[in-house]
Amino acid sequence: MGQVEATTERIIAADPEEVFDALADYTGTRAKLLPEHFSGYEVREGGDGEGTVVHWKLQATSKRVRDCLLDVTEPTTGQLVEKDRNSSMVTTWTVTPAGEGRARAVVSTVWNGAGGIGGFFERTFAPKGLGRIYDTVLARLAAEVEKS
Repeated sequence: MGQVEATTERIIAADPEEVFDALADYTGTRAKLLPEHFSGYEVREGGDGEGTVVHWKLQATSKRVRDCLLDVTEPTTGQLVEKDRNSSMVTTWTVTPAGEGRARAVVSTVWNGAGGIGGFFERTFAPKGLGRIYDTVLARLAAEVEKS
């Protein structure tokens, strides 16, 4: 059983603080960013960054649905960490300056993968699939904050 990691990033033409605030807004903006791979979205506690508890189902493939109940923390400035209570999955969103009026948004998800041949396929294909899903989220985030 090895660790699996999927990372993607995007430069967004908006102030880093505005980008971070949009990501941390679980009661408003975040729900609008999620593609069809996410269902059952529900904020259970909080709703703005640190202390938020949020639920969704993530359907990465036609056969694989992950029921996620996430605790949100902000360990450092510009960083949101979502730890799934139902698995080893941890997603970290990091927003940093990328020049005047621009932000770099990076999303990285890690989890303990399966062993054996299933684990081989998971390590080979899951990062690409999850990367595509998060590319869509980051594109929607960019469209949301760049229009202001």
